[in-house]
Amino acid sequence: MCSSCIALNRLPVGQKAVVTSILLEGNARKRLMDLGLIEGTEVKSLYKSPAGNPIAYMFRGAVIALRTDVSEKILVTY
Repeated sequence: MCSSCIALNRLPVGQKAVVTSILLEGNARKRLMDLGLIEGTEVKSLYKSPAGNPIAYMFRGAVIALRTDVSEKILVTY
């Protein structure tokens, strides 16, 4: 695992990062890959709901909201 990586859900709003690892399996991993979220993808944290879940991210020109239980399993560097 990357020592300088953080979970995507910990990325501050307004910051950009690059996906280094996706620790999901099965349908959840396939769904993200179908959306274009793979290792090397640049992601920007756009908005965190008042309750902190979900969080909106922009990648590959699309805005996607991910629940914390998913975004905490995506590792990024920024």
